[in-house]
Amino acid sequence: MLTVAMCVALLGCVQAQELQGHVSIVLLGATGDLAKKYLWQGLFQLYLDEAGKGHSFSFHGTALTATKKGQEVLVKVLESLSCPKDVAPGRCAELKDQFQQLSQYRQLNSTEDYVGLSKDIEALVQRKGLREAGRIFYFSVPPFAYAGIARSINSSCRPGPGAWLRVVLEKPFGHDHLSAQQLATELGSFFQEEEMYRVDHYLGKQAVAQILPFRDQNRKALDGLWNRHHVERVEVVMKETVDAGGRTSFYEEYGVIRDVLQNHLTEILTLVAMELPPNVSSSEAVLRHKLQVFQALRGLRKGSAVVGQYQAYSEQVRRELHRPDGYHSLTPTFAGALIHVDNLRWEGVPFILMSGKALDERVSYVRVLFKNRACCAQSEKRRVGAQSPCLPRQVVFHVGHGELGSPAVLVSRNLFRPALPGGWRELEGPPGLRLFGRPLSDYYAYSPVREQDAYATLISRIFHGRKDSFITTESLLASWVFWTPLLDSLAREAPRLYPGGAENGHLLDFEFSGGRLAFSVQQAEQLVPGPGSAPMPSDFQVLGAKYRDSPLVAAWPEELIVKLASDIEAAAVKAVRRFGRFHLALSGGSSPVALFQQLATGHYGFPWAHTHLWQVDERCVPLWDPESNFQGLQTHLLQHVRVPYYNIHPMPVHLHQRLCAQEDQGAQAYTEEISALVTNSSFDLVLLGMGTDGHTASLFPQSPTGLDGEELVVLTESPSSPHHRMSLSLPLINRARKVAVLVMGKLKREITMLVSRVGHQPKKWPISGVLPDSGQLVWYMDYEAFLG
Repeated sequence: MLTVAMCVALLGCVQAQELQGHVSIVLLGATGDLAKKYLWQGLFQLYLDEAGKGHSFSFHGTALTATKKGQEVLVKVLESLSCPKDVAPGRCAELKDQFQQLSQYRQLNSTEDYVGLSKDIEALVQRKGLREAGRIFYFSVPPFAYAGIARSINSSCRPGPGAWLRVVLEKPFGHDHLSAQQLATELGSFFQEEEMYRVDHYLGKQAVAQILPFRDQNRKALDGLWNRHHVERVEVVMKETVDAGGRTSFYEEYGVIRDVLQNHLTEILTLVAMELPPNVSSSEAVLRHKLQVFQALRGLRKGSAVVGQYQAYSEQVRRELHRPDGYHSLTPTFAGALIHVDNLRWEGVPFILMSGKALDERVSYVRVLFKNRACCAQSEKRRVGAQSPCLPRQVVFHVGHGELGSPAVLVSRNLFRPALPGGWRELEGPPGLRLFGRPLSDYYAYSPVREQDAYATLISRIFHGRKDSFITTESLLASWVFWTPLLDSLAREAPRLYPGGAENGHLLDFEFSGGRLAFSVQQAEQLVPGPGSAPMPSDFQVLGAKYRDSPLVAAWPEELIVKLASDIEAAAVKAVRRFGRFHLALSGGSSPVALFQQLATGHYGFPWAHTHLWQVDERCVPLWDPESNFQGLQTHLLQHVRVPYYNIHPMPVHLHQRLCAQEDQGAQAYTEEISALVTNSSFDLVLLGMGTDGHTASLFPQSPTGLDGEELVVLTESPSSPHHRMSLSLPLINRARKVAVLVMGKLKREITMLVSRVGHQPKKWPISGVLPDSGQLVWYMDYEAFLG
């Protein structure tokens, strides 16, 4: 009994000691805009929430501002603080007075100033007979000041043994992966990882903070739905009506992708996509599962995003930053990005991230749109309420603003009735309100009982040591690894100009297909030099012109391949829609390899199941030989896509253990196969190349066969090894509905110039004989082949 009593007494002493803990909160940059607008109010809310619960507090506003002026600013800020509506006016006045008594301003500049601050905190704790629990340093200062401040805190202002230290850092956390790595290394030399709290204020937004608890409390309903089998797409959107006026110095350095997509929207994406840990209250487990999402993200390419800039932006930059009259900025103020999470849960599901300034509305939301396979016989007006299975099915985390005007969680009534934690209630919006195409009555809608500012939420979590609402070094660097290649590829990209506001119309609408985004409203294709006196290669858009009186598409190699792949997919979709099948004949050689890879990895909407693949030409080697064109097709395309094996038609160059023997009649056999399966022997699309001698397919200058006559498939001789070839003839190629000629590389410049001047002379230059009888010929050239 004595032992038990001693333990109880000892425990009581320990608890009493805990209740005496003193916390010092130091706000660096205390007279700045962020501090005045949000941080002092957030600190006051922390005091309202924690006063009387055991800890004592002191609040130290610091800046480079001189003491007298800083004190004047602080007095005004503290007088403007407000209490929530549920706090009685008398109680509010009492707490506000206490908070003002506990808050003071001091100039913090030199190392001696930090030493003096630390001594004052120690003296205060000792004078009141308290135990120091910890210190919070909130860096509301530009990132270039972090290192100096961190050094001073580490050397002169750490709390003593047994007390914790928490330093709070505001974005931007670097400009790209390299700068973020350097900043992280620098800060890591002064602070431990558990001491650093990087703020992304969107993680404090009530609707965003609700994503994991919502998923957790509705596991039973969502387990079967939250995956690629049921989710059509996920949209993470932040739209603003304001422009960048007054902030152009920041925007010129960062732009919309760095400002919003790389941090706010990506963090939200991880909350939606991550696997739920058994315990969502475990900060360590949540952070580990978020990191797994980064590891599963498919790399971004230039075609993964579209960017725009409101028309007045460059003029604002010239005015605010004193740029010359001819200056045109390439900084994007609008961006949409297509992201894929390559794991079993999300494979193939598009995640659309979008943000911009000077748009038609101010709103932020996360929208999970579900597939709907229901087909209802009755018209919509006769369906029973919002329970109809044919209505859209979606879960929306409405972050704020918009017509709703407040945070909310919306769940379509034809999905399930959700469970929400305490502090949320059913929402009754204004009559006639429609959200995402449906009346509010179509949703189970919930809003917070008490709205709270994001910074107040995050400051509370910092105080309680909840790290899952903050950005770890590992996650930060993983995000920059993901976004930096796209940012580099867009560095010299001229964004699409838009007027701003409602006048944007459909100009910024975009579509996604096969891993690529593109604006829905196409601008005229032309050769357009970008801003500046010395255009760079990437300053040029795709060139649409004429070559040998046929359409020409010219671009840098990556854009050219993307354009050709998209055109082939469009032709395939059109043919399948009209005829139920698509017959595609592909050339061999090295030029199409990049195209095959693009089709294999970036075109998941391609109708492969209805596509027949044919060869334009083949070398007389076994199909498994590395020299075989079919082997290249197999390696770079066929093994990655689902084409029925009976839709694959290799050329029969290897019969009866012989290669291209006349008596085996392989060419005749291929002719018969084409005639039997391809209507009028007219391929939907034939892809050709052009050799430096003007040959195409395996039709060479002075070839005795294949340039004219009745034969559709011929055996030919190549001047280079392997010499024996099988090829489609020019008459068969010219029956195609469309012929695409792909020409790439500096070595093709000379033949490109020559062929541009010659007439119809297939005996000298077989490529000059390519001219479909009733179809279309389109040339695809990269700039090196076209411009040298």
